[in-house]
Amino acid sequence: MADSTAAAREPDGPPEHAPDGRPPGGHSTREAVLFGGVYGAVLASSMVAALSRYGGTTPASRRYDAVWLLVTALASAMAHGYAHYIAERAPHRRGDGLRALRGEWPLVTAVLPTVFLLAGSGWGWWPAKGVEYPAFVLNILILFTLGLITARQAARTWPAAVLMGLGDALLGLVVVVANALIK
Repeated sequence: MADSTAAAREPDGPPEHAPDGRPPGGHSTREAVLFGGVYGAVLASSMVAALSRYGGTTPASRRYDAVWLLVTALASAMAHGYAHYIAERAPHRRGDGLRALRGEWPLVTAVLPTVFLLAGSGWGWWPAKGVEYPAFVLNILILFTLGLITARQAARTWPAAVLMGLGDALLGLVVVVANALIK
């Protein structure tokens, strides 16, 4: 059985785009930012909760936490990009794998504020003990903002956009509540 996507493009030419301008198997930039941002912010909150529960609260442990959060985000981005790459049913061109990984930048970008917050507490800019609470608030705000902006870009009304933002923020709140219950 012939793959219609493979037949529709030249072997070394650019991929044929969908009617909405997206590459085959790809997402629009808005979708990628929302998905990666939400995933990254929830990942950051979850990692902070886990590392705070089982790790120390010294400056050295917070620097360690910052590194682990960054490593986890990079590994998650690579795994997600690779999964998209191998899940496509079309033949691949040289560089498609790297393009799939490059498309995961929103996930890594979304964890950077939390990495900075943890690293800053590790460098003594603010107290290392209790830094998880500002991290939770920061990630809930990131989730709310992503939902609000994405909904507004999709021409939703302000009330609907605020509800979308609150829905996204609820994901972060679930992590906070779970962290409180587990402790």
